[in-house]
Amino acid sequence: QVQFVESGGGVVQPGGSLRLSCVPSGISVRVYTMAMGWYRQPPGKQRELVASIVSGGATNYADSVKGRFTISRDNAENTMYLQMNSLKPEDTAVYYCSGGWGQPGHYWGQGTQVTVSS
Repeated sequence: QVQFVESGGGVVQPGGSLRLSCVPSGISVRVYTMAMGWYRQPPGKQRELVASIVSGGATNYADSVKGRFTISRDNAENTMYLQMNSLKPEDTAVYYCSGGWGQPGHYWGQGTQVTVSS
């Protein structure tokens, strides 16, 4: 069973930055072979896809984060990242790492809380 472990969440003021990290655990997989994504679930709302990166390297972003968030991966470190800049209170959510074969959403992490508040 493939699982992921997220880290890097926390409390930050509006306009600040955070970098989330995601590493696989359980069965050994290489993140660059999978379609990976970051999802988030704000309080009382549904989970939504924030950013994704496929095995070929193409990326995609939700309109709400374009120009502020960057998804990337380090193949040597077998880690996926989400660099979040210019954070807004509406970015407050639990952020989840996910991966799959062809598209993310098959395997999940436990999530990391991001709170943007002054």
